[in-house]
Amino acid sequence: MSEHRIYSCDDHLDINAMPRDAWSSRLPAKFRDAGLRTTEKDGQHYWLLENNIVGISGRYPDMKTAIDRVEGLDPDGLRAGDPKRRLEDMEHDGIWASIVYGPNALSGYRIEDPELKKASIRAWNDWSAEEFNSHAPDRLSALPMLPTHTPDEAVTELERVVGLGHRGAILHCFEVNLLDRGWDRLWAAGEDIGIPISFHIGGGTTLDPTRLDQRAAFAAIAPLQMDEPLALMIYSGALERHPKLKIVLAESGVGWVPYFVARMDGIYHKHSAPYPEVALKSLPSETFKRQVFATFEEEPLGPTLIPLLSEDNFMWACDYPHPDSTWPNSKQAIEHSLGSLGEEAVRKVTGETCKKLYGLP
Repeated sequence: MSEHRIYSCDDHLDINAMPRDAWSSRLPAKFRDAGLRTTEKDGQHYWLLENNIVGISGRYPDMKTAIDRVEGLDPDGLRAGDPKRRLEDMEHDGIWASIVYGPNALSGYRIEDPELKKASIRAWNDWSAEEFNSHAPDRLSALPMLPTHTPDEAVTELERVVGLGHRGAILHCFEVNLLDRGWDRLWAAGEDIGIPISFHIGGGTTLDPTRLDQRAAFAAIAPLQMDEPLALMIYSGALERHPKLKIVLAESGVGWVPYFVARMDGIYHKHSAPYPEVALKSLPSETFKRQVFATFEEEPLGPTLIPLLSEDNFMWACDYPHPDSTWPNSKQAIEHSLGSLGEEAVRKVTGETCKKLYGLP
């Protein structure tokens, strides 16, 4: 594999590594007691939200991250949330730029008060722009989150975060009704502004990943849960009505995607084309190739499966600092799983497509 800049399109900053004042220093005073804040008990720090524990602050007592592969590198568990130290880890692994997905505590935990949720999301969006991305704006892109209570609020926040320098946005798609035409306001805004909207895995199933007896099953099926939002965005006509909108299926993997796109084409002929009131103008595969991007990590069958659609629609990810990350051996992992794909295709999948999609220099 020739040398080229590698872009990781799906890395993470989980709640445990966040600075402990990230929300308390930004939330309006009326929300500080209910909003995300930390407390200490028996020597362990915890994150509280509406006075319920929603995560560890600092090192996980029973789980090792990828950073732990280098002994003593992350004694406090906060390294991934420090942009300076994070860049050091990117340099160590040969990663030029990183697209970062933030804490799922803002989506995985149901915040009943819509104003508190909006304020909490806004605090993350501000912190990620002002304290994280600003450290190296050409290389660090922690994505902002959009509120899901109404399309108008999502559009307002999208327009605001673009002004902060954000290059994309996350919509927690399992929190909204993608069949509701009201969300066309968001799709139109994303299309007009010209930034991609991401759907990340983490919903669409009754399995509970916090339960040890369900964790493996959840991990096995989680990527496939992206089938529903993908089918809805295509068959509802949302993507066809907004042909310049780009969406990202984050951490979906490759394996099931060619099969599912082919299946959607078959279903189109039976259940869409014969009915003018719901008929699409284009095959689902054509819409997919024009507007949809899927991210993956290690994909041994990638050289076989990616060409079934196009190397222009898939983007490689390191998944730092999660336990299944390729860090700190990403170049070797890319060579092992994608080497036979061909130099030009590897360059696209591990760099050029991500760079172009997010407008990175």
